[in-house]
Parts: sequence; C-alpha cells; structure tokens
Amino acid sequence: MQFHRNNFSNEQLVSIYKKLLLPRMIEEKMLVLLRQGKISKWFSGIGQEAIAVGATLALEEDEWIMPLHRNLGVFTTRNMPLNKLFKQWQGNKDGYSKGRERSFHFGTKEHHICGMISHLGPQLAIADGVALAHKLSSENKISLAFTGDGGTSEGDFHEALNVAAVWDLPVIFLIENNGYGLSTPVSEQYRCFSLVERAKGYGMEGIRIDGNNILEVYDTIRGVREYCIENQKPYLIECMTFRMRGHEEASGVKYVPPQLFELWEKRDPIKNYEQFLLEQQVFIEQQVIDIKEQTKEYIEAELKIAYSADALTPDTAEEVNDVYAPVATSKKKVEIRNEKAGRFAAPSGQPPATNDQPATGNEKRFIDGIKEALYQSMQQHPNLVLMGQDIAEYGGAFKITEGFVEAFGKARVRNTPICESAIVGAALGLSLKGYKAMMEMQFADFATVGFNQIINNLAKIHYRWGQNADVVIRMPTGGGVGAGPFHSQSNEAWFVHTPGLKIVYPSTPADAKGLLIAAINDPNPVIYFEHKALYRSISGPVPDEYYEVEIGKARLVQEGDGISIITYGAGVHWALDYAKNHPAVSLYILDLRTLLPLDYDAIKTAVKATGKVLLLHEDSLTGGIGGEIAAWIAEHCFENLDAPVMRCASLDTPIPFNIELEKNFMAYSRLGECVEKLMGY
Repeated sequence: MQFHRNNFSNEQLVSIYKKLLLPRMIEEKMLVLLRQGKISKWFSGIGQEAIAVGATLALEEDEWIMPLHRNLGVFTTRNMPLNKLFKQWQGNKDGYSKGRERSFHFGTKEHHICGMISHLGPQLAIADGVALAHKLSSENKISLAFTGDGGTSEGDFHEALNVAAVWDLPVIFLIENNGYGLSTPVSEQYRCFSLVERAKGYGMEGIRIDGNNILEVYDTIRGVREYCIENQKPYLIECMTFRMRGHEEASGVKYVPPQLFELWEKRDPIKNYEQFLLEQQVFIEQQVIDIKEQTKEYIEAELKIAYSADALTPDTAEEVNDVYAPVATSKKKVEIRNEKAGRFAAPSGQPPATNDQPATGNEKRFIDGIKEALYQSMQQHPNLVLMGQDIAEYGGAFKITEGFVEAFGKARVRNTPICESAIVGAALGLSLKGYKAMMEMQFADFATVGFNQIINNLAKIHYRWGQNADVVIRMPTGGGVGAGPFHSQSNEAWFVHTPGLKIVYPSTPADAKGLLIAAINDPNPVIYFEHKALYRSISGPVPDEYYEVEIGKARLVQEGDGISIITYGAGVHWALDYAKNHPAVSLYILDLRTLLPLDYDAIKTAVKATGKVLLLHEDSLTGGIGGEIAAWIAEHCFENLDAPVMRCASLDTPIPFNIELEKNFMAYSRLGECVEKLMGY
C-alpha cells in the first residue's frame, strides 16, 4: 500500500489518523456491548473505515451525504456528539430518532446526513435530488451517495445513475466493493470485471481505487468533487475493500474463505496508515499509545453520559403527532414572481383564501382547475419544481402542463426518463434542500415501480428523524375510459394504509384547484388522485384567485333524510346522477375529498342524518377504503344506525378493457340495486 502525503502537514496527517481510529475503537466497544446485550444489533464496518472517513473529509461540511450501515466514519467525521450516537444505538428517546430507529437508519439535517432505509438503493436517487437543488441554485456543491457491491444490482442503482447522467447532476456515487452482498460473493452478483465499467454505459466517468488507503480515498474524492462542480457532471467511484466481520454479527463469517481474512488483514486501513506515519516520523510509538488511550477515555466518557439517559416512556400522543410535519396555520401573501403569469395571475399581495365550495367564479373544467393550481403555485413558489414523463414541451399525457415550459423554463418543468423510483427519490432530495417538488405519475397504475420510495422513504422520514418530505405526487386514476387493467386501476387504498402520507381525491373543478394548492403548500408528502374521466366531462365555478381547500375536511354535497351516501371522486357524480333520476329518494351525499386523514366528524354527522349508510367507491370491494369506514362507523356510531352499513364497490377483478365489461365491473352499475336494498330496511 503506497501512501502519498502530498501537501499535508504533520498535524493534518495526525488529525486524519485520529478520525480514522475513532470509528474503529467505537466499533470494538460496540461489539463488547452487543455481547453484553446492551445493544440489539450491529452492522460492522471494521476494515472499511478509510472510505467513510476519507469521503467525508473530502467534502464540505454542508454537502449532503447518503451513507449506509457500515459508514460510522461519516457520522464521527461530521463531529456528531458521540453520547447522542450511543443513545441512538441504545434506543433512547434523546438519540436522533427518539428510539424509533436502529443503528444507522437515521439522519440529521444539522450535519447534512440523510438516513438510510433497509432497501439500500433508494439513497442514490435522493442524492440526485440534492444535486439538482445545487444546480438550480447555482451552488458549487455536490452530493455523495454510498452503495455496496450488492446494491448495484438493484434497479434503483440504474435509475439514479441514469437520471444523474441525463440531467448532468454534480453527484458522486461511491461503491464500497467488499466482495460480498451478505454471503453472496461478487462472482454470483455480476459478470463485468469491475463495477466501475458500468459508468461508461451511463455516459459518465468513473475510477476504481484502493478503498483501504485513506489518503488515496481523500485525494481521489477531492479531485472528483472539483470535476463534478466544474463540469456539472456525475462520477462513479469503486472503492475496493473488505469487511472483517459478518454482514451483521449474528450472520457470522463461515461463508468467507479463511485466506481472505489473512490477505485483507495485511491491508488493514488503520495499521498501514499508522505504519506509514511512523516511517515518515510524523509521530512516534508513544504518541500512538497516547492517542489510543485518549480515544478510549473519550469513548468511555461519552458512553457514561449515554448510560445516564432516562428510560423511554412511550407517549402515544407524541407518537401520533410526529407522523406528520406541522403545517403552518398562517397563510402567506401571494407574490406574482413571473412576468408571464397570464390570465392565471392572482392579484399581487392577495392571500390565499380558504374555500369550501364556491358559488361564484368562471365556469371551468376539472382539468382547468388542476392546471390553474399548478400554474399559480409555480408563481407563488419559485422553489417549486415539476417533474414527470413528457410534461415539458409535450405538456404531459393529458396536456395539463402545456405552455409551462415557456412560462417557467425547462429547469423547473422537467421531462424525466421512465424511472419512477428515481424521480420520487429525487423529489425527496429536493426537499432536503428546501425545495418543493411535484411529480406527475403518468398514470396512477405506474406508482407500483415507485412504491418503495413512496411507502418507505417519503411517508416515514418525518416520523423517523424529523425531516419533512415536501412532495406532491399527482396520480391520474380511474376507469370509464376503456383503458384496461394497467391504465384504469383505482389504487388509492394501497396508500391510505400508510401513516405519513396524505391522500387527496377531489371531485369538482373548484376542489381540484384548491386541494392541489393546499397539497403543494403542505410540507408533507401528498398523493393527489385526479380522475381521468372527470378531466373534460365535469365543469363548475372556479375562482380565478389563488386559494386553498383544507386537506382533511369533507364536503356536504346535498342534504337528505333517506340514505347517506359517503363517497369521493367519480362516486360523487354517480350519487348526484342517481339523485336527479330518483327524486323520490332523499339522499344525503358526503364527498370525503381527503382519504387520509379522514374527516370522522363529517362521517358521524352523515350517519346521524339518516341512520342508513351506503359507502360508494370505484375501487374493488375487498380491501377498499369503504371497509375501513364501515368498521369505524360500526365501532363509533352503532347507536345511530337503522340498518347495516352497506358498500357499493367495483368487482373483485382487474378492470377490463371492453367497454361493456368495464361498465359491468364498475360500482355504478350496482348503485341502484344497493340503494333499493338499503331502503328496504
């Protein structure tokens, strides 16, 4: 192992040694605590310290890093309080995640570290989003994301690198190639000679280096950082290394040939660097002994502080409240910041008004309400970025963003490659940097390929470590247009089950506008469902001004004393149509508008109004949100019921293509039958 000191002073070389030694000695202590049962799990990075420490030293302190579970050196090199890290690993409330996460599944905005999730790959796309924010802000900064050799087989690796290359993002992707993905050797993971060869396939540069040489790691990443900033390009670095422990302690190391340990023991990053410093007479043996003793004393002192932490007492109210980031109650005044505002401009200085269902306003289509909301939000928020397939010059599959490029430019209205997971991740990365992001999922059906990012990253991040995800995902949804099983699904129930998301589903043009504006203003991730069949078939009064409709509040569509129909989306119009054609039946119609969180007060009022409740939705019957609401009514409103709660939903089959089959599938084909049956009680 050849070290080149370059222009480092003796003091700098010793400082690097101390930073390299600290995570090793912490880990050795943690292995003792693990055997004593004082911590529950540990993923060891022993043997790989030079990569985490060298990479972190090479970056500026305010540049975001996306580490994984063997990168203790990232946390210690960013000078995070060690006692607080110990509290985190012990599961104490005053760690970094209030006891909600383990080991390295947490982040900290203060130290510009983004916490990982167990799925590994999603970290890479978040780095894309941070780098995009740097690019939009003209900041001379980069982001850096770690992955392992095993993680390079995930689709997220391909998507993140492809997006970074296509968008010319200043981001470093760093592979820690330690030879194994858990127990699977690299010979069973890929067939290329070296992982860095993949860089060329994405149109980026790459390099393979000795990951155990701290000075080589530092010098390489420092130079690559300058390259990324100067050229506004991504870069792939493969660091060759080896882990001297198992994947995690419980897995053991029996699957590793003993001779590999002997080989890599000779390449130990700390012992070799220490020997180099001794040979260079940077320090002497006694100083090495003193540094190790001081480090040990520091660890023990910080551990003593951590041991004194109070035992965690669960607080249910706090747990529930921390699922969502708080929403500002005061409305900011509107400022028109774009001269090309056109007819969508709100009067300068006019605040957004709250709106239930306006009686006045120009007659506009459902699709116009969505378009106005996006346009005015782009004016209101210069930090709002729109992303999606074909949304730029083409205007999107449904032409909602047509003309936006001319008004706001391609930097903020961005066509994306077909890689939903990476774009959701990039949206989260933008949020880390204080941006807002709207992603158009071309069809709600395609959310399946971005599901992990939505469910496990966006939804959980605030609860896990207090970071908000200021992201809206628009979901063109629903049937009635003869588009078949993969362009017509009603999949809102998939997301309603996930705490941390907000689910919005408007039925009128006015709500389409007001709810989308509210979603964009909300600091939490909002999944915004818009029914394709309503785009150009439904019209109504929509105020020209910029206004919000409160998320979480249902709307009384019409009063009645016969049956209460609780519904949303297209179901509202089915119920109104039935009421028009059957005037003898007095219908109380409630439009939920928001599916998460639900307006339980409005639901209870609807139950009391008639005592007979029909839950109507386009989604299939089994597992639909109607079942959840029915259960809640049975539990909380039983004394107000005069009949069993009934559900009217679509068939438990995929949605078919043939129009006649689709009509038979849809819930509205059985609405009359359900109403008559309920009236019979």
